[in-house]
Amino acid sequence: MNILRQRIRRAAALFAVAAGVGAALPAAADDAKQQYFPLATFRVGAYASSGIPVWAGTIDYLRYINEVEGGINGVKLFWDECETEWAVEKGVECYERVKGGKNGSPVPIFLPHGDPITKALTEKSVADKIPLVTIAHGRTEAIDGRVFPYSFPAVFTFWSEASSAINFIAERAGGKDKLKGLKIATVYHDSPYGKETQTPLALLAKTYGFEDIQIPVPHPGNDQSAQWARIRQLKPDWVFLRGWGVMTPVAIKTAAKVGFPVDRIIGGVWSGSEEDVRPAGKVGKGYLAITPFPAGADFEILKKIKEHIVDKGKSDLKDLKSFGSVYYNSGVNEAIIAVEAIRTAQKKFGARPINGEEGQWGLENLNLDDARLKEIGAYGLQQPLKLSVRDHEGGGAGKVLQWDGEAWAIVSDGWVKSDRELLLPLIYERAAAYAKEKRITPRPDPTSN
Repeated sequence: MNILRQRIRRAAALFAVAAGVGAALPAAADDAKQQYFPLATFRVGAYASSGIPVWAGTIDYLRYINEVEGGINGVKLFWDECETEWAVEKGVECYERVKGGKNGSPVPIFLPHGDPITKALTEKSVADKIPLVTIAHGRTEAIDGRVFPYSFPAVFTFWSEASSAINFIAERAGGKDKLKGLKIATVYHDSPYGKETQTPLALLAKTYGFEDIQIPVPHPGNDQSAQWARIRQLKPDWVFLRGWGVMTPVAIKTAAKVGFPVDRIIGGVWSGSEEDVRPAGKVGKGYLAITPFPAGADFEILKKIKEHIVDKGKSDLKDLKSFGSVYYNSGVNEAIIAVEAIRTAQKKFGARPINGEEGQWGLENLNLDDARLKEIGAYGLQQPLKLSVRDHEGGGAGKVLQWDGEAWAIVSDGWVKSDRELLLPLIYERAAAYAKEKRITPRPDPTSN
């Protein structure tokens, strides 16, 4: 009888253990159906006015995907934030903190959102096999995925920015042959970011015959009287302004003081937001900027986000006047690319959380053609984008906006393309030099077979 009782107790204990495991399985399965997407934000510090709407756009789109579409093929997204203040040390610290994933989900893609942070993470991301998506910042030569397998300067590099700006000037002049003899001055943030366009502009000047003038502005750019006095003396036909933060409104106001027409100034990507022109006041009217993130709230996906997220009080925005702004739309665009890359990866690896290697595959096989952009409501907001091992940029075009005193209006005829055919050989040459310096054996290009 004692033996029977012992057997009954053992059976009951085993049943309890089994029941406990069974109870844990649904929770584990639920965790496995969630995709971790960490956000390295900058909501405080010198660049907070830029970062706040950027991350609001990103989060609002991710929330829309969860609440309206039920996730990516049923896989819900979850995220947390790590504040970088746009500082390299904090950006690297955030990356190290989140790279291992969370709640059983790996990290499919990391958005550094800062040129210095991106460059500091280039080699780390390869070792950790986590792709970096660096829209409109980062190393231009990272276009070559054979050498930079985990860096994706998708959509618009600084070289494409410079070339598209020159092509817009050519459109206004009546053709590329009309560039010959023009004076084009670049007023740039005196940093590696600001200097990034010097090489392509020198090549474009040699090719098309315009005079390339380079004028540096020390950070942060609070006083530019000497630079614009030189502009007044040199009398360029156009000024290409590559600023960041306070430098841009100071440049616009100083240009007005010396009498340089503001509608002959084209700002780069990070000199083309509402936050750049509003502080300039009335003298900012007519200012131009080139961007892959056109402003506006009339795009179909923005209408959906407004209906399902903003109007229901679920937006991350505290100041709703930023809805549809350049920076807000840039956050939406980045989130679209990340979501579509994960969706692409799921087609190969299954409807489950994606890891970094799989995210890399998803990015290198991403194809956002016009049909897909219309399907997700991003036609006109996002340019057609096709990435590959050999081409981690895929786009290379921007739209030119003009400030009317209250809002941006698109004034270019569609997307202004860059001279990628001219620039890519030099970009690949620089990538090859990097590979030689770092003793990297480039990956084979599967499309070359």
